[in-house]
Amino acid sequence: MNLQAKLIASALCLSALPFAQAADFEDYGRVVRVTPQVEQINRPRQECRTEYVQVQQPAPERGVGGAILGGLVGGLAGNQVGGGSGRSVATAAGAIAGALVGDRVDNANTPNQGGVQEQAVKQCRTVDHWESRNTGYEVTYEYRGRNYTSNMSYDPGERIRLRVAVEPMQR
Repeated sequence: MNLQAKLIASALCLSALPFAQAADFEDYGRVVRVTPQVEQINRPRQECRTEYVQVQQPAPERGVGGAILGGLVGGLAGNQVGGGSGRSVATAAGAIAGALVGDRVDNANTPNQGGVQEQAVKQCRTVDHWESRNTGYEVTYEYRGRNYTSNMSYDPGERIRLRVAVEPMQR
């Protein structure tokens, strides 16, 4: 082989050198440890309950129509009795008695005071509700005698598939 052919062959080998420097291939590593990555999330919620409390009711209002009508009827009846100044006393006594009787008849079924009634009261409060959520896995694996750690979104199992890149070291 002459010198010129050797130079051409050397130039071709040197030009192909960058393509031969990097090589990627797939291999498997042995999984040593898998640690789930968990975060705590607070999702507050409302808790409500119903309590029954005693409430005093106000006394109902009494009617006055019976007392007025009774007073008029009693006054007219008293005016028919007696004479002179006795007639005025009889009219007044008749009006008072008629008013009392009319009031009792009008308000016979009305209680004098209010009662006690149960009323429902809703009580609510906010309570913390903590949930655990898995955010991924910290995977430690062994490849060719060295341990490596990587975060992954899934548990790879007993072995992990690796992409290996081989590159020459720079001086």
